Amino acid sequence: MKRSQLQSVTTLQRSPTDERRVRFIKYTVAMTIRVVCIVLMVFVDGWWLLVCAAGAVFLPYFAVIIANAVRIDSVPEVVRPGALMLSPGLAGSGQADSTSSDQAHPVSEERR
Repeated sequence: MKRSQLQSVTTLQRSPTDERRVRFIKYTVAMTIRVVCIVLMVFVDGWWLLVCAAGAVFLPYFAVIIANAVRIDSVPEVVRPGALMLSPGLAGSGQADSTSSDQAHPVSEERR
């Protein structure tokens, strides 16, 4: 008997706790880079000062956007199990058919 498609735990979506942890790490990295930009503004001069200032000003906005982005489309669709099937031993036995037909129509035996 050929099996159609097996359920795998890898087709399930990421748990909310794991997803939240990944987003928190991304936010923390972005805010760490922002703090580095603020500190570097004291030590650099010229156009590097503008780069660090831009990082310090715009990184919080992008960090929030990245941290709040939930990726639903990257996870494949969950494969749900199909209908129940009888095993080959039970389906072809015929015992269940003969007893169920006798019990279903007890009057038919008396009329014969």
